[in-house]
Amino acid sequence: MGKKNKKDKKGKGVEKNAAKMEKKISKRSKREEEDLETLIDEFRQLDAKRTQVAEVTCPYPSPRLNASLSSHPEKDELILFGGEYFNGQKTFLYNELYLYNIKKNAWSKLEIPNPPAPRSAHQAVVVSQAGGQLWVFGGEFASPNGEQFYHYKDLWVLHLASRTWEQIKVTGGPSGRSGHRMAVCKRQILVFGGFHESTRDFVYYNDIYSFNLDKFTWTKVCPSGTAPCPRSGCQMASTLDGNNVIYGGYSKQRVKKDVEKGIVYTDMFLLKNEGKEDEDKWTWARLNPTGVKPSARSGGSLAVAPNNRIVLFGGVYDEEEEENIQGEFFNDISIYDMIKNRWFAGKLKECKGEKKKRRRGTKERETVEEANESPEPRCSTEIVKEVVTEDGTVMTVKQVLNSPDTKPITEIEEEEEEEDDDEDDSETSTSIEPCPRSSAMAAIKYGVLYIYGGMFEVGDRQFTLNDLYSIDLHKMEKWKVLVETDPKTQEWLDEEESEGEEECEGAAGGEDEEEDDDSSEEGDEHPAVQPPESYSEYLSRTESYWIKVAKDNMGQNAKEKKTLKVAQAMAKAFYDSV
Repeated sequence: MGKKNKKDKKGKGVEKNAAKMEKKISKRSKREEEDLETLIDEFRQLDAKRTQVAEVTCPYPSPRLNASLSSHPEKDELILFGGEYFNGQKTFLYNELYLYNIKKNAWSKLEIPNPPAPRSAHQAVVVSQAGGQLWVFGGEFASPNGEQFYHYKDLWVLHLASRTWEQIKVTGGPSGRSGHRMAVCKRQILVFGGFHESTRDFVYYNDIYSFNLDKFTWTKVCPSGTAPCPRSGCQMASTLDGNNVIYGGYSKQRVKKDVEKGIVYTDMFLLKNEGKEDEDKWTWARLNPTGVKPSARSGGSLAVAPNNRIVLFGGVYDEEEEENIQGEFFNDISIYDMIKNRWFAGKLKECKGEKKKRRRGTKERETVEEANESPEPRCSTEIVKEVVTEDGTVMTVKQVLNSPDTKPITEIEEEEEEEDDDEDDSETSTSIEPCPRSSAMAAIKYGVLYIYGGMFEVGDRQFTLNDLYSIDLHKMEKWKVLVETDPKTQEWLDEEESEGEEECEGAAGGEDEEEDDDSSEEGDEHPAVQPPESYSEYLSRTESYWIKVAKDNMGQNAKEKKTLKVAQAMAKAFYDSV
């Protein structure tokens, strides 16, 4: 009893501190938000001039991250809304609405009068009623210099059948925030977590609000049990039986007066609905899943798959070293079975050609296995970090890094077999996959996972993406490239450049003539591709050069593994552009 009461007191203490910080931030950020409201009103006035619905075919949306990508509940379409783009000096926020036709592999821009104001890091969910609805809550708007933020607390619904936006003006909802998570649970929408930030302060949330889709009312939910620590950017999904799974997330803590430390969470919780049909009775319970868990990361992209499974793609793990932050980006797939409470890695299956090669090498493998009774396993290093949060929760973060130098015997044999094959075989064996990234948009339709946009960093430069990939989760055979773009052509304005060079009309990327000239001159100095060599052949011939280029961009103190990844990404971008 004593321990339980102590935990309850700690939990209440955390809530009081969050409430105090929220009041403090509210006062300090009020003036900032008033300034930004003027700018937001200008966007609204421009949108108000639009009186008719128009759908215009377009090649594809401009690069962006932190948008929302949703599967249309009644059509073979994906819905993209909002997002942001940064060109090195200026931040662009969007309230554009795009539709992607899956069967035609075609994008169109849908212009509807009186839409929500531009925003990013909001949340959107779809509901199958009245021809389909897209519900949007919260998000943030940033000043062009990225130093001031406005956090929305408005709720909108897009009626997909009539193609009209409607703002639902109801009191009692969550405070303004971004980075929260939202899920549809039976006849209600649940909002969890998020953060609010001003110039000098920030606060993270772990509260829960429920919006009733029948009564159009907000209710603050107060579950029993120990709640997750306040966080943003976690993953949230509803199960078929009306429960909700929460995984991971991110928060900052102030270590000293002007020193902040980021915390990446890898814990899992179940928000269980134990009430009857008309009763909301929720309970928090910690989950301890089995299987191959994802490594620590933030900025991952989640989508709910058939058969009570959720899919997690990509993300980034930032390593903070004094004043320098280096991020390791991912492009792997992890799948969580909500019934079995088990994680497993979403690995691609071998193609038929690879299976034939393995069959040809059966006798050689048997000989090698006899000669090596105890084959040496792949070398790996396990990094373990323990973090103690304010409420006393101890989190253990584990990351297993495989050594790139040591390979299993079967992989070595496969490479030896491939050396005897024709060049055509080496071409077909080259796998296509999205580059590592964070803050991408993910959606699943008919068991197919779609990944759009996001960002990655090389040194001090940020590359924002607008490519589109898909993979059939039932087959897990290969990635399909639906839209392929070259991020290398984007404009990037360094901080020291003059304001005159900062002028641009949009965030479509790659429209700056001077930037294009510089990049083309730089491209001429790179090792040329010698047709008909494949990417793997080009990389093996020029890898040392690209490693040197990567070190020049990242600094000589950058970690070797990270430098190698960046070098390979740069080589791939150059190879694809030729």
